Amino acid sequence: MGAFHKWLSHLDWSMRSGRWTVLICGIFLASCQQPPSPRRQNEESPSTKAMNPGMEKIHRSDDEWKKQLTPEQFKVTRMKGTERAFTGEYWNNHEPGLYRCVACGFELFDAGAKFESGTGWPSFSAPVSPANVATEEDKSLFARRTEVLCRRCDSHLGHVFPDGPKPTGLRYCINSAALKFEKR
Repeated sequence: MGAFHKWLSHLDWSMRSGRWTVLICGIFLASCQQPPSPRRQNEESPSTKAMNPGMEKIHRSDDEWKKQLTPEQFKVTRMKGTERAFTGEYWNNHEPGLYRCVACGFELFDAGAKFESGTGWPSFSAPVSPANVATEEDKSLFARRTEVLCRRCDSHLGHVFPDGPKPTGLRYCINSAALKFEKR
């Protein structure tokens, strides 16, 4: 009977350690995923052309973007960075106008859709047109978020969250460094 208990004890430990092994391997594999690339290089899909006929995608090298953008704008739009809260140029802007992509000038958000979210970044309930922005799953920083990009030049703009005001229920949380404001 002693051998049986010894074997049972070993089996119980093996099963527990097996669970730990699976857990540790799962954590390791999840942390080994590729980090998001700094820029999207995908081609324009047929559905994009159908939604925005006549819109030409803009493709430039990093060197070309660096010549056009400030270091902060480049970090945010091309390297998927985030400016610090309450530091951006437009987080507290309440003037009527239009927010365009800082990189390509594409129309993104109307000031009428801007609202106070208390986050320290400009927040909008909707873009000028759904066809003007693209979204992509973002798994960085151990969270699942939805990244918002300029449909024309693939600039990173910010993220969209499902906690905005009615009627859309969405909060487009956008970096000021990704925007250029056109006053009306």
